[in-house]
Amino acid sequence: MDLKLVANTIRGLSMDGVQAANSGHPGMPMGMADVAAVLWTQYLKHNPENPEWVDRDRFVLSCGHGSMLIYSLLHLSGYDLPLSELKNFRQWDSKTAGHPEYGHTVGVETTTGPLGQGAGNGVGMAIAEEMLAARFNTEAKKIVDHYTYVICSEGELEEGISNEVFSLAGNHGLGKMVVFYDENFISIEGDVRITYTDDVVKRMEAYGWQVQTVDGHNHEEIQAAIEAAQAETEKPSFIVCQTKIGFGSPNKEGTHDCHGAPLGEEEVALTKKALGLSEEKFFVPQDVRDLFAARLEEMKQVETTWNVDYAAWRSDNVALAAQWDLHMSQEIPADLMDKMPAFDGPIATRSASGKILQELAKELPFLVGGSADLAGSNMTHLNDYSDIGKDAFEGRNFHYGVREIGMGAIMNGIQVHGGFRIYGATFLVFADYVRPTLRVAALMNLPVIYVLTHDSFWVGEDGPTHQPIETISSLRMMPNVTVLRPSDPKETGCAWNAALKNTSGPSILCLTRQNLEVIDRDKYNMDSLSKGAYTLFQSGEGTPDLLMIATGSEVKITLDAAEKIAAEGTNVRVVSMPCRELFEAQDEGYQSEVMADECTKRMVVEAGTSYGWEKYIGRCGATVCKDTFGASAPGGLLAEKFGFTADNVYSVAKNLLG
Repeated sequence: MDLKLVANTIRGLSMDGVQAANSGHPGMPMGMADVAAVLWTQYLKHNPENPEWVDRDRFVLSCGHGSMLIYSLLHLSGYDLPLSELKNFRQWDSKTAGHPEYGHTVGVETTTGPLGQGAGNGVGMAIAEEMLAARFNTEAKKIVDHYTYVICSEGELEEGISNEVFSLAGNHGLGKMVVFYDENFISIEGDVRITYTDDVVKRMEAYGWQVQTVDGHNHEEIQAAIEAAQAETEKPSFIVCQTKIGFGSPNKEGTHDCHGAPLGEEEVALTKKALGLSEEKFFVPQDVRDLFAARLEEMKQVETTWNVDYAAWRSDNVALAAQWDLHMSQEIPADLMDKMPAFDGPIATRSASGKILQELAKELPFLVGGSADLAGSNMTHLNDYSDIGKDAFEGRNFHYGVREIGMGAIMNGIQVHGGFRIYGATFLVFADYVRPTLRVAALMNLPVIYVLTHDSFWVGEDGPTHQPIETISSLRMMPNVTVLRPSDPKETGCAWNAALKNTSGPSILCLTRQNLEVIDRDKYNMDSLSKGAYTLFQSGEGTPDLLMIATGSEVKITLDAAEKIAAEGTNVRVVSMPCRELFEAQDEGYQSEVMADECTKRMVVEAGTSYGWEKYIGRCGATVCKDTFGASAPGGLLAEKFGFTADNVYSVAKNLLG
């Protein structure tokens, strides 16, 4: 097997792709081509003709800027990525985007771009593999038995997220995770040692990883390291690959000149000559084609053997197979709302959510989740189930530690791997730590669920650092994210149901710390929360004189104010809007009906910034909102000071009415 020719072919394709686009990063693919050639031709278990094979190895290019590496590998391996797509690198409507995108390019396991997130996704994938193996493997058959391989660069190790996810991976003993670290000492600004001189070996060993160092251009050393990593079952493995960025380029190898810019036509020609490659652009030698074709046939046979074992496993384990099917489909029962607990007294929506979760866990065995060290506050612990940790992957409760961004990346990895529906929790104000991973989840259409509690200044004594003001509005700005802020326990159950049925993007439940009264649904309408907003109360018929919109904990005080206004003869409508995104997905007729388009007197009540509400209340609408930071004092006192009382809502409404 001529691995040198394979590696050089990858280098040629990568150079040509970047040069054709006149944009991209050729240096990293050229530097890691040897490692990739060894892994993909000798060790990676996958079937390009069935990219969704459940027991395939997962491969993550965390340093996604080197995307021509994975595109070259996918093309050579036989995935549906023709050479024409490599020639169309970074262009409109191509399958070869600047960074790998999940759901866009077949064979790409996760979207990578922001450095470090792919590594975090890899940790999540490795955890998911362990969890499925713990549930479904038997002594007779191991139907779940695959590795997670990640290539990362110095950038990943510099980003703080790597500390969070690699620490947890070591703690959990993820023996089937292998990370290849591209140590070339080059970044965009030059030699990384101007800012980064960590002893990476000691760092990873301190995390509890097996660490090896190899010449990243020596195929025998790479092979030996992979086999040693596979032999280590108690620790994740970290292979430091000492490489030269832009390997083979006579004038740019080892320099930052080839990191983020094309080599230039002249240098490409010189490099191809130095590597013994054809001058033809996007040339693939027939020997390389034949080698990958033979590997494809071998992998097809591996899957065929697995299919035979899987069929035998299903036959011998009928009940377990039914559970497997449920984990894979993650089907939500149509009658899930009937399973929700009843509430008859004041309770915080975070506490109501906690009780709801206990019932959901019984109905949805694939539902797993946890908190960033706040389970007792977020009310997210599943009481009847064990914890997930080293040698204990049959449980359902995650403990992420104080690692919000790591939690988000791991959640994405678990969800994209398949087999589980994942939720994660922290305080709403710490959504700023989650935001980068939430954004990537939204890009990938991943139905992860966030439980974000302590959703307003009602946090009280903890003060303004812990009191979200602008947070909900900023989350609503993010495309493909569904933000739900329920007004009471009943709406909280509806919010969970809506989140679980949302399979095309992340959902966020914003929940209170303080107790809320249970709204009397015999007196006040409870329409479907699935529509995002509905008329909760109207005192008269037809077009109202006053439209009052409220969310979350402010719905009750708005109702109280509306009742007082109605008693004075005003036709007033109160709209509960727990979810703007769901409402805006409704047809225009429903939106017009609920929003009473002819009504000119409009106001909104929400314990957060007024930003974004202009769309519903217009330039002349009134707000009872909070556009400044909070303060440290008991929550009830803050409500009075900040004007979040029925009396003040009444006063603002009367002033609006004139």
